[in-house]
Amino acid sequence: MAEIPIHVLAVLAATLVAFIIGGLWYSPLLFGSAWMRAAGLTEAQVNAGNKARIFGFSFVFLLVMALCLERFLAAPEVTLATGSLYGFLTGFGWLFFATGVITLFEQRPWSYLLVNGGYWVVALTAMGAILGGWR
Repeated sequence: MAEIPIHVLAVLAATLVAFIIGGLWYSPLLFGSAWMRAAGLTEAQVNAGNKARIFGFSFVFLLVMALCLERFLAAPEVTLATGSLYGFLTGFGWLFFATGVITLFEQRPWSYLLVNGGYWVVALTAMGAILGGWR
């Protein structure tokens, strides 16, 4: 079986798009207030966080996720449509419900699952679309 090279630009683009989606998703424009309430955080606590550490590690973690997803989608027959589907299934079937388990054990409200799990569904669908469509 021939080794399929890593599509570095697609991985970087998928990482950046998921990062941007997260910035919008957790902003006051979308679900930032709902997320803070569900997570039990105040605006002061969020603002006191080490931004370089939080955003730096978040980008690296998303990069690792994009790289792993790229390997799952590396087959030549994967298209934008199948990449989107597989990204959606990864986000919904794995990450949404993994977040659901954590939500239950942490005794968080359902809004916590909907905000955080919803982000993963949208982000992984977008990542899958980029990785599947950029050939």
